[in-house]
Amino acid sequence: MELNTRKDFEALAHKLLDPLLPLYSEGCARLQIGDTGASYCRDTIQMEGFSRILWALAPLLQGGGEAPELTRIYQKGLVSGTDPESPEYWGNPGDYDQLFVEMAAIACAILEVPQTFWEPLSDKEKQNLVNWLSTINQHELPMCNWLGFRILVNLALRSVNMPYEAERMELDLQEMESWYIGDGWYSDGSPLNKPQRDYYIPWAIQYYGVLYSVFAADTDPERAARLRERALVFGREFQHWFDENGAAIPYGRSLAYRFAQCAFYSVCIWAGLEPLPLEQMKGIIVRNLQWWMEKPIVDRDGVLNIGYCYPQMFMTERYNAPGSPYWSMKSFIVLGLPEDHPFWKAEAAPLAANPGLTPMYNAHFLMQRTPDGQVNLYAPAEVEQNEHGQFAEKYGKFVYSTRFGFSASRSYVQLEQAAPDSMLAFVISGQVFVRRHSDSFEVKEDRMIATWSPFEGITVTTELIPTEQGHIRRHTIQSPFACTAYDSGFAVAKFTPEFAAKADGCTAEAGNQTQRCTVCGKSGTAQIIECWPNTSLYAPNTVIPSVRYEIAAGTTVVETEITAFAQ
Repeated sequence: MELNTRKDFEALAHKLLDPLLPLYSEGCARLQIGDTGASYCRDTIQMEGFSRILWALAPLLQGGGEAPELTRIYQKGLVSGTDPESPEYWGNPGDYDQLFVEMAAIACAILEVPQTFWEPLSDKEKQNLVNWLSTINQHELPMCNWLGFRILVNLALRSVNMPYEAERMELDLQEMESWYIGDGWYSDGSPLNKPQRDYYIPWAIQYYGVLYSVFAADTDPERAARLRERALVFGREFQHWFDENGAAIPYGRSLAYRFAQCAFYSVCIWAGLEPLPLEQMKGIIVRNLQWWMEKPIVDRDGVLNIGYCYPQMFMTERYNAPGSPYWSMKSFIVLGLPEDHPFWKAEAAPLAANPGLTPMYNAHFLMQRTPDGQVNLYAPAEVEQNEHGQFAEKYGKFVYSTRFGFSASRSYVQLEQAAPDSMLAFVISGQVFVRRHSDSFEVKEDRMIATWSPFEGITVTTELIPTEQGHIRRHTIQSPFACTAYDSGFAVAKFTPEFAAKADGCTAEAGNQTQRCTVCGKSGTAQIIECWPNTSLYAPNTVIPSVRYEIAAGTTVVETEITAFAQ
């Protein structure tokens, strides 16, 4: 897929948005994409679908693009959705309401193209829209990236000379800034309650900080400059999450948002920030979008499905509704750039020279780029207590790879259902237990060390030592009773060209035309785990090479070497 000029990017946006045209409601305020549920009601699900399209539509119009039918729909839908007398009224939100999330895209549409989404409204329609948006100032929000939604709404209200909550906005800004850690990294909320660092830093907290730095440049220049500087620092670290093929590390929650992975670099370019040379940022964006467009992420009508590399519900969170994947439209903010912007003429450049290992001390990661170009993230298993679903799989595995992905379990009653790739899985009384979080960890220049417990009474200290094409795991296990543990490599796609798998002695290996993973223990018994279908985020059918260890009561030390090659 050619992706270079503004025309190319517009065509891709239309390819993703135009299939939705028949799915809008009569009043245009709702978008009926699918029938699966989420933790909020059907009306809100359909409003979410409506709103998220604006992340792409507004910048497309801002940069001079055309989408007459979508524009008509959204002008009508904003009126219908905010009119209390309309049958399609979005309703009065309550505390912690999902509707507050979806206000952000509407706020940005007002900020970016007021001539389209504000000025054509009648006085009554404007007041209805203001009244509905203003409810975000009257209710409680989770203390996380959601504060950014309220900041954007107040910026939008101020921009059109309507009443807004200046004090509330300042308090939210101060709170979000208190989460700053260093090297461009924040935590998504108080570091004590929400310690993990994931994609909510680039595509949410940093993204909104960059937006604020543009829309409040005149009124809050000191903070705007500070936020821009943090984005510059962050962008130099975040580049290591992408590999040369365009894939980004599959790690953390909300992975159904897919190519929102490159949204941070898109908003930087839109805002005139260059944490990396423009050509390198364009390369990251272009390759990431191209990588995604090669995957079956749309249905036969062209509508985005829920999943990662294919339709997959097991890896989702309770807040993933049919319209949720359109959060990925945030990456299209580059369409807000005019035709003569240098971005459209720049050549997409490759990544910077291979750095090998990159410790991220403030983010608590150790990043690795291997000679074949794959990127591995060594994870600390650092998570919040508010479990959104599959957190052991999304944060607790030892290593996450851009070429192999990871698996989300179906259950913990069988190894095949647990699909414990890149984990040390204990089998106790017929149940599978894995690392859910670490009690302590340390990121060093050349390794990561973590102490964790899979089961009451068992303590494991794991040392992860990167090698040129993989890593060594050294586990010191203290257990009051005998049990069995499986140290597993990455999941490898089966039913693919040249697939083969074998277990011999202490070595298990699985491979195909593009992947190969070898797991070798100094002791133990090799085994191939035949995973249940649709557990891997990358392929619907996989196997996991593994070594089985018999753990005695007392202290046991085992060492396993993982080698992984992939194209």
